[in-house]
Amino acid sequence: MDMADVSEYKENDPNRIEKGLPYYNNNSNSYPSTSSSPTIVSEFGEDEWEADDPANPYNWSKLYRWVHTLIVSSLVISVAFGSSVISGDQGGVMSEFNVSSTVTALQVSLMVCGFGVGPILWSPLSETIGRKPVYIIAIGIYVIFNIPCALAPNIGTILVCRFIAGFFASVVLTLAGGSISDIFKAEERGAAIAYFAAAPYAGPVLGPIVGGWVFVGTQSWRWIYWVNMIFSGVMWIVICFLPETYGPVLLRRRRGGTLSEALRKNFDLQTTLVRPFTLLLTEPILFLMSLYIAIIYALLYGFFGCYPIIFGDIWGMNSGFVGLMFLGVMVGVALALFITPQFEKRYIKSNQTPEDRLPGMMFSAPFIPISLFIFGWTSHAHWAGPMCAGIPFGFGMVLVYYAANNYIIDCFSQYCASALAAKTIIRSGGGAAFPLFVGPLYRNLGSQWASSLLAFISLAIIPIPFVFYKWGPQIRAKSHSANTSNHPPPPENLEKL
Repeated sequence: MDMADVSEYKENDPNRIEKGLPYYNNNSNSYPSTSSSPTIVSEFGEDEWEADDPANPYNWSKLYRWVHTLIVSSLVISVAFGSSVISGDQGGVMSEFNVSSTVTALQVSLMVCGFGVGPILWSPLSETIGRKPVYIIAIGIYVIFNIPCALAPNIGTILVCRFIAGFFASVVLTLAGGSISDIFKAEERGAAIAYFAAAPYAGPVLGPIVGGWVFVGTQSWRWIYWVNMIFSGVMWIVICFLPETYGPVLLRRRRGGTLSEALRKNFDLQTTLVRPFTLLLTEPILFLMSLYIAIIYALLYGFFGCYPIIFGDIWGMNSGFVGLMFLGVMVGVALALFITPQFEKRYIKSNQTPEDRLPGMMFSAPFIPISLFIFGWTSHAHWAGPMCAGIPFGFGMVLVYYAANNYIIDCFSQYCASALAAKTIIRSGGGAAFPLFVGPLYRNLGSQWASSLLAFISLAIIPIPFVFYKWGPQIRAKSHSANTSNHPPPPENLEKL
């Protein structure tokens, strides 16, 4: 549905049915709030979601929705874990196949490249057939492609299969945020998004911790892939039992599978395939927020290259103990989850505009460069210094991602899956590139100045959330795709009806 239609909602406007448009049966002349579950009327004048309709995901019990959120977040952790777990040992692959450290790092980079390509397909497909079947098909194939990695006779097999695995695994990174927005209203969504925000970062941090000790215990890099397959396989079984959450698909099933002209238009694959790129090129909010997330994500994946240099080469630790150094980042992630409810309370008491999501990002952004300065300039003093530097980094990156993700969803709720797909494409590009050059960067510049260079980059982007906090409403007012109202956006499925 065009944004002009959203801005022209009137109380019980029967003319909207005559025009073939849905309307809210709301008792207010103001922009509709998501604090209730209003009746949505189709172009045929049929009531689709009654106020207390149990089929409406918004009306599921709070416990059930939170269980669903935790499962989806765990699925994100499993996929992100798979991208970095092989960094727990790179020496085994190097020696067995006689390749360089840069080629070995491609095991991480190519899977993350797959993360960036997959959303082009998964976003529109999920908006056509629903979230659940896309999850089941894609994750099932991802599990299978761990087998040739574990049995690979050469490095080429590993690299090709890692890219394919990343392509199918990206379905989780693309759809998880949309799945959460399917079941939580805007004023409830923030706390759920916080757990989702931690998952894409907690997973990669957990990877080298587990992978390092798997190699120490088995002396085989192949077992790292087997462990990853087991983890993802268990999560695939769990996801098979989850219900569909995407409103338009649920409504279509209620109609007996018949699509209206409006549904046919909105389920057009040709339109939705290009939508993520269109949004990136035309929406400065989405582009700059995605760029910010991409830099933070790239810094995290860069750690997989520089941690072995700092803790392995300088301090002489084995793969298992190098992995344990990531515990500092995990502590920061946990602290971020602890403080997130405070920002949620602040949001609930605010006017609940999209910009009211940004204070968490404004508060946490400086922690990123601070952590990098500490990481670099304590690296030769004591191993505890760079390890503890991970605490402010983990804290800052989760809060940044939590706030930015909520802001993107609130700004582009009509195109939520496409906006999140665009964000994933940009983010994955950064995550794929950094592992390839961060090793040479640290070896050529030294740990102090290499870390300082990255710190200055993260320092330069700090103003972005402050700019949108002040001028975001004016920017959205000129947008063709963003929500132009300063009130909470309507449910995502409104545009799809």
